[in-house]
Amino acid sequence: MKISRVLILVGIVIKGLAANAQASFDHKVVEVGNMGFYVTNALTLGRPDVRNSPSGEPSMEYPLNSGIEHLFEAGLWIGAIVDGQYLVSTSAKDAASGYTTGQTGFEFSAEIGNTIQQRSSLTASDFFNFDAVSHADMLIDASDKNVIVPGTTIAISEHTQPLNADVHLESYAWNYSFADYFVLLNYSITNNSTNTWDSVWCGLWSDLVVRNVNVSTDFGSAFFSQGGYGYLGDYFTNYAFDVDGDPGFTNSYGAFQFLGIEWRDQFIHPNNNANLIAAGLPAANVNSNFWIFNSTATPPYNAPANDVERYGKLQDGLNYADPGIVDFLHDPSTTGGLTNLLSAGPVIAIEPGETIHLVFAAVCAKQIDNGGVTGAEKDTPEAQATLVDHLSWSKRTYLGEDQNENGVLDVGEDLDADDILDRYILPEPPATPKMKVIANSQSIEIYWDNKAEFSVDPISKEIDFEGYRLYRTQPGDDFKLNLLGDANMIAQWDLPGNNLGYNNGLQLVALTTPEIIDADTFYYKYTLDNVLNGWQYLIILTAFDRGDENLNIESLESSFIENAVSVFPGTLATSDEQTAIGVYPNPYRINAAWDGATSTTRKIIFYHLPAQCEITIFTLGGDIVATIKHDGDTYNGNDIAWFDTYGGNENAREFSGGEHAWDILSESKQTITQGIYLFNVKDLETGTNKQGRLVVIE
Repeated sequence: MKISRVLILVGIVIKGLAANAQASFDHKVVEVGNMGFYVTNALTLGRPDVRNSPSGEPSMEYPLNSGIEHLFEAGLWIGAIVDGQYLVSTSAKDAASGYTTGQTGFEFSAEIGNTIQQRSSLTASDFFNFDAVSHADMLIDASDKNVIVPGTTIAISEHTQPLNADVHLESYAWNYSFADYFVLLNYSITNNSTNTWDSVWCGLWSDLVVRNVNVSTDFGSAFFSQGGYGYLGDYFTNYAFDVDGDPGFTNSYGAFQFLGIEWRDQFIHPNNNANLIAAGLPAANVNSNFWIFNSTATPPYNAPANDVERYGKLQDGLNYADPGIVDFLHDPSTTGGLTNLLSAGPVIAIEPGETIHLVFAAVCAKQIDNGGVTGAEKDTPEAQATLVDHLSWSKRTYLGEDQNENGVLDVGEDLDADDILDRYILPEPPATPKMKVIANSQSIEIYWDNKAEFSVDPISKEIDFEGYRLYRTQPGDDFKLNLLGDANMIAQWDLPGNNLGYNNGLQLVALTTPEIIDADTFYYKYTLDNVLNGWQYLIILTAFDRGDENLNIESLESSFIENAVSVFPGTLATSDEQTAIGVYPNPYRINAAWDGATSTTRKIIFYHLPAQCEITIFTLGGDIVATIKHDGDTYNGNDIAWFDTYGGNENAREFSGGEHAWDILSESKQTITQGIYLFNVKDLETGTNKQGRLVVIE
């Protein structure tokens, strides 16, 4: 039996929070890399109303700003035997509305004033902190000890026997091009009760769903019923993908990966079982379960209804070794609408006051298109190649110096010579160059500094800079909703004298005299000519190093995200009285080549505008259709929906200053009819008025 879901807007939930004065609820979005990931201090992950409010914050979006989402909601499960009784505390479970104050299954809460804290290892960040692990750390503290939601009189439904577990969660994310697709979740779990927890299992429950919220028209259960699911045993990973919900717009995987448990100087992981057994401990297991959302179906597809059943799901996974037990890619009764649990254990005992460390990774990856049209045909080892690569990097990052996965600092593993087993280590590419992009008419000027050339790799301790790479997209790539993935390298300049790269040197782009722009000093310049006015070009400049063969480190490249700028070439601002103001395309044919998929994502462009002006569009009868204020210094396209959907990061757009787009909608955002329209442009600095006309046709 499959229970349909109808999403309830989290906006309603938040109103409920305000009405009950729950001042402790907080959320943040991790978006330093190419993945947007929503976390809360109730220990829930994901934004459940992402389908109903696609223009809001990401849930688990990858690539960032693409609309491709991978998660409804997820949360931590902890199960133990306490005085012979099975107890399980959960921070999320099958629930049509997602997190709601006091709802069954949402048993963790933060104390009043205990908001999410942030740290960053990036010196330019507002949250820079020497203790930061990554480019974006989120620090969260919550507990299951409260049976009443803090700050309210609302009882947490069915939560009468808490474990008294205090949880400190730290999430880590990076912007490096080889690590900007995962977020690591480091849970420190403390037994704050007076009882021993025996036979402890921990898991991450999740409702993975891969859909493109910018193009999907499905609501309720239909939004969730197009999924394919799987388990990669070699990587201890549950994953999901879109079978046929948004063809062509969602070739992507969303996944959760188990990385390890640290307890009493032991590393609990199947890859370390030989050492665990030698120490007299039980072998570690990782269990994968999928079940039909909120269902009372016959096991194994049933949602657990009580702590005994929840503990059973944590302890006894399916792992899909026997297709006769479960084959969700072929069995129509299980296709779509599944939630899952990835669990690990056992930890034989956690004493009062004792803490364990549990780590998962949230990982996204492009699904390689192999021509398959159904779940089984689409989801092949070839299709999973990028996902496997991304899972390998998240694992490598977590393991750090623990190269053989035994939880011990062995001879030759101490890279920084501090006698401590360090995790969360990534080799570092050169620093991201400081870049300045200037949009002109039919050309783009790109300036950058030389700070990357002095970067020291923290592992090899060498200055290993090699060169620069320049990437750009093509006109029309906007509509694929993956500008970063569609950017192609168009130029590379690297140091001569080795077997890496082109050996063409840097002199081709070096300025004879450094230029200072907006107080920044730039040493290099490249001009991109013959580009089309009004079209979007994503420009990316990176620095790369030569790697280190002795340490088995390949050549690494700086962040694609940090230096990605959407550039719209066009005419420069002018107040020249002899220069006529125009519109393109004119006549405008509805559904022109650069239009989006909906009636609200159309645009035409006024050009040769003054820097400060007011544009008024009239009917032939003199009725005002729309009025537009233009400021060439601050214009970023945010006044029309086209840029929200296709225009990349609103804080990383460059316009020429003399152009402004209009969505061909009236002041009341109604579609205008075909016909002839007049416009007047008033220069707000000189008072001069200029007129013209435009034609709209079917």
